[in-house]
Amino acid sequence: MWPESPLLWDAGAAVLTGCVAMAVLRFWEEVGNRALLDQKLCRKLVHVSVGLVYFLMWPLFSADDVYAPFLASIVIALNIIKVTLIGSGVVKDDGVVNSMTRNGDYRELLKGPLYYACTITLTTLIFWRTSPISIAVICNLCAGTVLVFSHTITPSVP
Repeated sequence: MWPESPLLWDAGAAVLTGCVAMAVLRFWEEVGNRALLDQKLCRKLVHVSVGLVYFLMWPLFSADDVYAPFLASIVIALNIIKVTLIGSGVVKDDGVVNSMTRNGDYRELLKGPLYYACTITLTTLIFWRTSPISIAVICNLCAGTVLVFSHTITPSVP
């Protein structure tokens, strides 16, 4: 039944992707709550790992199903809702704040983390796997995060 129905297959892939992404986010929330790493480093690792995990799950989705990009983007869209609720102060979640912000201010979630999630969602919906643009955008978001972070910790030589 599963292999014969691309919609069910993709729904299952979306659930699995969501579970893996939630596990990765939960891991970083615990790291942030326990202050095991510097808050800025933790934030960067969230951006790199979640984007790559999401991207690496794409092969699980059907190549020819029109619903695949919508089902895949639900995972990130749910995170957009979560970040918006926490960032606007409607919901309190110190783990998310500690793992995704620079200074521990929940309102920061409405900036970079929200833009990051919106960009990945729109890229998935518009380009999916039909264009190398989707791969380039997501990899640049993840790699750009690493490059920006490495630049901030590398002392400049006059």
